[in-house]
Amino acid sequence: MHQPTAAPVAWETWPRRELFDFFSGMSNPFFSVTFSVDVTNLHRFAKENGVSFYYALVYLCTQAIDRVEAFHYTVRGGALYRLETRCPSFTDLKPGAEQFHIVTIPCEGDILDFCRAAKRESGAQTCFIRADAESDALIYFSCLPWVPLTALTNERDFDADDAIPRVAWGKFIEQDGRKTLGLSLELNHRFTDGLHIGQFYKALCERIAAL
Repeated sequence: MHQPTAAPVAWETWPRRELFDFFSGMSNPFFSVTFSVDVTNLHRFAKENGVSFYYALVYLCTQAIDRVEAFHYTVRGGALYRLETRCPSFTDLKPGAEQFHIVTIPCEGDILDFCRAAKRESGAQTCFIRADAESDALIYFSCLPWVPLTALTNERDFDADDAIPRVAWGKFIEQDGRKTLGLSLELNHRFTDGLHIGQFYKALCERIAAL
């Protein structure tokens, strides 16, 4: 699988250098925030176009993350790099299955193109995960559509240089004609702050509203 390109960045010119050094002194620099997102328009769009609500939200979240500069940085071998883009890697279930698998495909084309490609790739995949698709340029996505989500943490091997965003959401709740769901972001504070979550939220809401 083609990996997103990355360009080296000089530490001394990186505006976040001081914050990165500060949070590098923490034994656990990771934090998680869960917030509500109105997905009424997205649910309507998915129904009208006959595509997966899940795949569509993966696409929109990936686009929103790529709009935020802070999400583009990673550390490789002690050196700082800027990723051109990030690639969604999401859990999925085949009909009737109880064991999930992980699908990784580039976020290419428009939202309908992506949803159709994701459906094809997931249906054709016979392994749990594709090792050749693993990289530090991913976004990890998961969904718990059976329960309303109010908080979430992910399993991980501890690596202070892990800059991969973890995104998850739960069952949407309908009230007064609107559909909302809880969406969780788990991030590395060495690279991102609450401001960047706000930027992501704004970009995501704008994309949902524009459908």
